[in-house]
Amino acid sequence: MSEGRPGVLIVAGLDPSGGAGVIADVRVCEQHECRPVAVVTALTEQSTVEVRAANPVAASIVGDQLRMLLTDVEVAAVKLGMLGSEQIADEVARALELTAAPVVWDPVLRPTSGRVALYEGDPAHALALLDGHVTLMTPNADEAAALTGIAVDSIGGAVAAGLSLYERGMGAVLIKGGHWGSATEAIDVLVTPDGHAVLTGPRFATDGPVHGTGCALATAIACNLAAGQRLEEACRAAKAYVAALIADAGQPGRGRLAVL
Repeated sequence: MSEGRPGVLIVAGLDPSGGAGVIADVRVCEQHECRPVAVVTALTEQSTVEVRAANPVAASIVGDQLRMLLTDVEVAAVKLGMLGSEQIADEVARALELTAAPVVWDPVLRPTSGRVALYEGDPAHALALLDGHVTLMTPNADEAAALTGIAVDSIGGAVAAGLSLYERGMGAVLIKGGHWGSATEAIDVLVTPDGHAVLTGPRFATDGPVHGTGCALATAIACNLAAGQRLEEACRAAKAYVAALIADAGQPGRGRLAVL
């Protein structure tokens, strides 16, 4: 680690527009005074308007990069984003045997804009591969429903989906409320072995979806865990951080607003 700055390993795809993925994750780390290291899992063809294609990196390269990093650099937390393929998920799971750092997984399956699949294979297999490695999983409502078959449109549905994912090997689950809830309140539900907590915050009116919120949230949580915060504290602080980003979202291109 560098001068007291905790190291955070980012494992995610590359969004050329910089609104999400590795570029955005690195910026979140810097804003949280963490030192990022990163391995890119996929190269996406996208702008602020749409995602046209996703091209996973060769799984063996991802695995080799991770093993080289984790046998050299001490990291205090890991953030997993877009894994790209089942083969990459397998390599990531094997590499995580080399660290005891907390792992936050944002299970990116499909972009908000566009129909391009961001994961090749059955996402349920990624769940099985990462069983026992993930400290916190952070699916949105659509991802949670795709992985569990449980509709998430209420706190009860979020708790049920979170429990289902916990029972399948996730250490804890934060069901994000960006796609459901009231017009004025954003509700996330944190499911842990001790029960569940409802995390509330203001919902800001925006002109369409805001790009990069899920990446920023998961990375901020990882940074907070790296700094020694407890899980619920880390989630609440990250939620407030992302809310401030949404309130000040910019428009870097001709398409969607972005938090970074």
